[in-house]
Amino acid sequence: MLSRRKLLGGLAAGAAGAMAGPSLGFGNLANAAAGGAIGKKHKQVLFVWIDGGMSQFESWDPKPNTEFGGPFRPIDTSVPGIQICELMPKTAKQMHHLCVTRSVSTKDNAHSSGVARIQRGDPKNRGVVYPYFGSAVSKFLGTGPSGLPPYVWIKPLSGGFVYQDAGFLGPKYGALAFGDGKPPENLLRSDMVTDADDDFRNLLRSQANARFAADHPVQPVEASDFVFQSARELMKRGDLFDDAKIDPKDRERYGTHEFGRHMLLGRQMLEAGVTFVKVNSYGWDTHGDNFNGHANLMPKFDQAFAAMIEDLAERGMLEHTLVICMSEFGRTPRINGHIGRDHYPEAWSVLTAGAGIKRGVVVGKTDDRGVDVATDPYDIGHLFHTWFSALGIDPWGTEYDNGGQPLPIAHDDCHSIEEMLA
Repeated sequence: MLSRRKLLGGLAAGAAGAMAGPSLGFGNLANAAAGGAIGKKHKQVLFVWIDGGMSQFESWDPKPNTEFGGPFRPIDTSVPGIQICELMPKTAKQMHHLCVTRSVSTKDNAHSSGVARIQRGDPKNRGVVYPYFGSAVSKFLGTGPSGLPPYVWIKPLSGGFVYQDAGFLGPKYGALAFGDGKPPENLLRSDMVTDADDDFRNLLRSQANARFAADHPVQPVEASDFVFQSARELMKRGDLFDDAKIDPKDRERYGTHEFGRHMLLGRQMLEAGVTFVKVNSYGWDTHGDNFNGHANLMPKFDQAFAAMIEDLAERGMLEHTLVICMSEFGRTPRINGHIGRDHYPEAWSVLTAGAGIKRGVVVGKTDDRGVDVATDPYDIGHLFHTWFSALGIDPWGTEYDNGGQPLPIAHDDCHSIEEMLA
């Protein structure tokens, strides 16, 4: 008997062809059951996570010539009357596709609690471990026609199967993390294993799983089957990780730096049909030397993010792909003694674009110094309502089933931000 964790380890470390599962039906059935009502075109999500806290002053909400504004100037964008920081000249040209919400006000100012709270949507005192947004979307929208793993995470450092993201939904909805953008080890099947061998092994595996499921909880078995089925489809797409097949022009446009490489892989994953793609950027916790830090980080972000938006728009993918770019909080107006900005959840900005979202707009505002939200403040619960609505998932009419316990998918004291919805 394998533990649930060991059953799921196969996708990250044992996705070899000798253990790949049958490709028939499961993903499409899940999508038809969970996502059939959201429209004919399969919805997708690009979730860009700026880990550590991007400064709203040096990005989406500059405050020039003020006490806390800093040294960078605002620049005009493709939308008359909307300005963003000069560190994002390429993104400024894509503003007609974007929606900036400048009136975000959350609660946690610590990384340890803020990251989880933001990505889980801050459920209201439920006493259970809610799923991250990526796991929730993979649950409701399924794998789509591609059959590929529905939730992939492209990140620096290590990879693996991150079952913890799924919370009470169960390990089936965890994230497959590509550490440093690399595929799982042993992705390609050994030449020593023939198609007939592979089919026979999978038949044995299916029969063993069926026998095990007859006397044990079905959830681990479903998760194991799902892992193998998704692995089989991923094995067919080894070209996604082949650097030789990347257009040199794309490589130059996105940037040869880490974030550029990972964003380009993210685009390829979206093009291949992955439902939810998360891309991480680290190193944004600028308690010291904030301005030089952002002067180094922002151009890399600007280059890759603008290229992504441009490509999604030109390919017609922005119509069905929801794009979210955010951190766990913003950064303080006050500049500390180390020329840095500290953690600040009270008034910051989030970028959204694509499916179901108004384009070329700014929602809400902060006061003249950027200290407080000057309009209606919006917490992460409001954003979850808005994102689900944009994807065609009714946040009021849809519930989670936690072992027979119905739970809301978004904080029931919050609501959608109508100014953001198309």
